[in-house]
Amino acid sequence: MRLEGEQKLVRIFIGEQDKWGRLPLYEAIVNEARSLGMAGATVVRGFLGFGCKAHVHTAKLLELSMDLPIIVEIVDAEDRVARLLPKLDQMVTEGLVTVETVHVHIYRANIGAPRSRNA
Repeated sequence: MRLEGEQKLVRIFIGEQDKWGRLPLYEAIVNEARSLGMAGATVVRGFLGFGCKAHVHTAKLLELSMDLPIIVEIVDAEDRVARLLPKLDQMVTEGLVTVETVHVHIYRANIGAPRSRNA
């Protein structure tokens, strides 16, 4: 897949305990993006945050570390993002979904080529 120039970034802010069926919501979102043939997805676990209800979620206190913030980021072409958004409308019942324009400078996979360890 070739991906360069102006593309779209979808950023999804949810909680670690959010579910879609039996799966964690972040995993279900990544699976959906993969099934749509999207370029890739990354899940990041936060250690501190709050959302629209202003409840602080932090890894500092054991009782508050059960539902840490999760961010799912997906970069792809506008048409693929447009196919994902209606599904996110169904899946994300509490959270934040943003879409912004980004410039992709490099997107590549060196299949079969050894990785260089030089800086």
